[in-house]
Amino acid sequence: MTDAEKTLLASVPDGLFIAGQWRAASSNATLTVDDPATGDVVATIADATPEDGMAALDAAVFAAPSWAATPARGRGEILRRAFDLVQERKEDFALLMSIEMGKPLAEARGEVAYGGEFLRWFSEEAPRVQGRYGANPEGTGRTIVSQHPVGPCFLITPWNFPLAMATRKIAPALAAGCTVVIKPATLTPLTTLLLAAVLDEAGLPAGVVNVVTTTATAELSEPIIADPRLRKLSFTGSTPVGQRLMAQAAKNVLRTSMELGGNAPFVVFDDADLNKAVDGAIAAKFRNIGQACTAANRFIVHRSIADEFTRRVTEKVAAFTIGRGAEAGVTIGPLIDDKAVGKARTLVADAVGRGATLVTGGERLDRSGTFFAPTVLSDVAAGSDILREEIFGPVLAIAPFDTEDEAIALANDTEYGLVSYVFTESFTRGQRMIERLETGMMGLNVGVVSNAAAPFGGWKMSGLGREGGAEGIHEYLQTKYTLTPSPFA
Repeated sequence: MTDAEKTLLASVPDGLFIAGQWRAASSNATLTVDDPATGDVVATIADATPEDGMAALDAAVFAAPSWAATPARGRGEILRRAFDLVQERKEDFALLMSIEMGKPLAEARGEVAYGGEFLRWFSEEAPRVQGRYGANPEGTGRTIVSQHPVGPCFLITPWNFPLAMATRKIAPALAAGCTVVIKPATLTPLTTLLLAAVLDEAGLPAGVVNVVTTTATAELSEPIIADPRLRKLSFTGSTPVGQRLMAQAAKNVLRTSMELGGNAPFVVFDDADLNKAVDGAIAAKFRNIGQACTAANRFIVHRSIADEFTRRVTEKVAAFTIGRGAEAGVTIGPLIDDKAVGKARTLVADAVGRGATLVTGGERLDRSGTFFAPTVLSDVAAGSDILREEIFGPVLAIAPFDTEDEAIALANDTEYGLVSYVFTESFTRGQRMIERLETGMMGLNVGVVSNAAAPFGGWKMSGLGREGGAEGIHEYLQTKYTLTPSPFA
């Protein structure tokens, strides 16, 4: 570890952030954070108890009325200051994410730009919340429709995009006038702690954002979700965990936003520009080392170009530089932990056992850390586990098709519907794909779709609600209708 890394890590708070104060866990317990590239412990921080979680909720509830009453412009200005501070410390945030999550530094810088945009976008959306006024159809009264903060929110974020997943939830909640308790992933909590310090520096009032880090996620979350004062739950993670959280939320009829699993198809037609398709494939598959819910999972390629597509992507994969993400020039870092490595290995073995060709990679690398070789599989057979399960690793699996209808059937043959990617030079075919693919998002001749100004979310078992865009703030607002007598009665 370099001196710069040690200095940065020493500057990151190691406590819980509750009611505007940094504090130890009530039990004085701690948890460790590891660098997945080396296995070394890089930080020791507070390990919250359920009692700490309830203290955080108490703080959010206490702060809720005054924050909701804060003018929208004032809320927006705090978010804008936070955006500016994140940009001032962009190298710190990038390096910190690279250390705790393993992603290459260049990609981490990209996440700072993307994650910061949610602070800026929702700083601008805060004063744009609108209602409406008008005569009812009978002319006997006047209808007033107004929007109000939903109330205290519990936000649970994943490990793979430590900054963007936090800002994508915190920013719209604050813009709408809600207070929050956020529980970052145990594997990558440091970025959220640094973000909380930045929000505090930006002038956020005490109790508006509270951060609890813990190894006892279920034990801490259950009483918070069961508390009738909580009015909103937002979760990003696996579908099975999301289903359990929704069941818990049903008791108090909580508003929920769920960004869950994905199984993204990447469809390449015979009329595609192969240069665009190959570049898009590399971006869609290997961004974040394949550890993204938007990562392309199934490459459905027209049989007439499948061999050439395979050859070209394999050339690109062979040019990757593998190593610790914080080191200059690295393009592929480690997977998050041993479990992720084991899953990738198992899925590759199953596909090969069913007749797929292992073109390159397919094994754990013989070095410290949790590295898995970037992998290309061709001729993946129907029924292979890798076509049904979210890979979450650097494995590109290619399955051929012959007709457009077959490609659509293969693409839609999943319970998930987060995002799809289509490469074709035909405008009319592209329009048909928009109509026929069962996903909440689609990249047409592009391999990355995420943008703070666009609604992020899926269909089917990929979740509920939207994050980002004009739609994102409405997840944290509730509608009130008021009828008044006609002024001419």
